[in-house]
Amino acid sequence: MRKHIVAGNWKMNNGLIQTKTLITELKQQKKTSDAEVMIAPAFTNLWPAFEETRQFPIEVVAQNMHFAEDGAYTGEISAGMLKSIGIQSVILGHSERRAYFNETDEALAKKINTALEHDMRVIFCFGEELSDRKSGHHESVVERQIKNALFHLEASAFKNIVLAYEPVWAIGTGETATPEQAQDMHAFIRKTLSDKYGSDTSNSVSILYGGSVKPNNAKEIFSKPDVDGGLIGGASLKASDFFAIVNAF
Repeated sequence: MRKHIVAGNWKMNNGLIQTKTLITELKQQKKTSDAEVMIAPAFTNLWPAFEETRQFPIEVVAQNMHFAEDGAYTGEISAGMLKSIGIQSVILGHSERRAYFNETDEALAKKINTALEHDMRVIFCFGEELSDRKSGHHESVVERQIKNALFHLEASAFKNIVLAYEPVWAIGTGETATPEQAQDMHAFIRKTLSDKYGSDTSNSVSILYGGSVKPNNAKEIFSKPDVDGGLIGGASLKASDFFAIVNAF
């Protein structure tokens, strides 16, 4: 059975004090669903966040990592460094990384390989621009991103991969794909996996939706059969809103 997952991507928000305060508030929330809960603070706060959540069912994950093991890559963070402080999962391929830092499918494939070699779980993000959606090319864009970054892997690798579909036009804009649009794309993604790896693999992979998920729309989005959770941006920065989404299952 696929896992329900709700992951909060804090992006470049919250210093140390704010991070500890938000985690304290998160720990005070009542969880009534079966969803696995993740939070992704800034690199500088991963260790204190890990320490603060050590006794709670909240996993702290990284927002990014480099593909190299070590070396002259000023400002970068390796998988080994993340593992050394207890971080077991990493978000890769977020649209902001692609747009602002020129991350390509090929570079992401290398990052994914490194993460899997370190037995880390990957939350792999992808999604189309508004122009792709309007021109009817949204499925081909998503298919290309998935194939270029993932289809060199063996089926067994997908036990450590979570997919996150994020229509770029719905991230931080207040726009949200309709539940039907989300379901249609998630079903297409699952079929794309099935065509390559078979239905057993495709039906075992959790596919999250990301893009202006809020407490007032999460339940309807999560009710769709191929939507297994959410990668949450702005709403994850308020404890009550985040757990309202967690409890939408």
